[in-house]
Amino acid sequence: MHRIGIDLGGTKLEGIVMNAQGEVVELKRISTPPNYFDTIKAIWEMVQSFDDVVGEVCPVGLGTPGAWVAERGVMKNCNSTFLNEKPFVHDLQKLLNRPIRIANDANCMALSEAVDGAGAEANCVFGVILGTGVGGGCVVGQQLLDGPNLLAGEWGHNPFPLVPPNANLSFDLAEHPRDCYCGRVSCVETFLSGRGLETTHYELHGSRMSARDIGRGTSKETLHTIDEYIEQLSIALAVVVNILDPDTIVIGGGLSNIQRIYDKLPSLLTRYAFSSDGKTVVRQAKYGDSSGRRGAAWLFPATQ
Repeated sequence: MHRIGIDLGGTKLEGIVMNAQGEVVELKRISTPPNYFDTIKAIWEMVQSFDDVVGEVCPVGLGTPGAWVAERGVMKNCNSTFLNEKPFVHDLQKLLNRPIRIANDANCMALSEAVDGAGAEANCVFGVILGTGVGGGCVVGQQLLDGPNLLAGEWGHNPFPLVPPNANLSFDLAEHPRDCYCGRVSCVETFLSGRGLETTHYELHGSRMSARDIGRGTSKETLHTIDEYIEQLSIALAVVVNILDPDTIVIGGGLSNIQRIYDKLPSLLTRYAFSSDGKTVVRQAKYGDSSGRRGAAWLFPATQ
């Protein structure tokens, strides 16, 4: 059986059709339409084209940057705000007339990497997205955890932890609070997102640079900023290690391409987590930008 995965992002709508072995049959990418009706229509057209390619009616998994509240039958917390409070899944179900499953985009990334990606050998995988925002998802035994509040893995909106005395940071984060779009102050996302990295660089060196340029930089100043960022990342992830104790942490998103992270983060986790063994493995996402749509497709396991 083939399965379709749709990754609905704020700027792009991506789709994939895969066979039971996880092999890609067809890929599509378009710009995300600007309104609810056109988005529904674009997904319908993409799914129909995939059906035509494989000659069967395929189940559809959806990855979105929000959450589907089944009890009320509406979406919430979507950065594509036209989806909020809309019966998105019900409307697609009426049009497509087939099995549909939905999950948060970070959960889809974690599932993709746990099934046949960088965490394929692990029982417990924590997937981290470091990009425009900061998200996460948890997979145990290749099954997503979501929780009654649909918040499992949402570490990006935890308050940044109290910095321990042995931290190697240039300034006290508590004295540099940052407002978060969610209405709270100093969420993890305000430090570890792309914008957070840019702010840290400005606070350290007084110059403005894009997160991409900082991540690619080799100057003394940019390397200092990156090391500061990795220190912050290790403190925030140590909380996850203490609570969840994952076998593998898989990192995706634009900032996951900073290779210095994988050189330094494992030993720093050992410093800040409540263990000196350091058995948690840290890896870059195998499938990069494709992890979201692959994970959406894997909402229908190969055994189904």
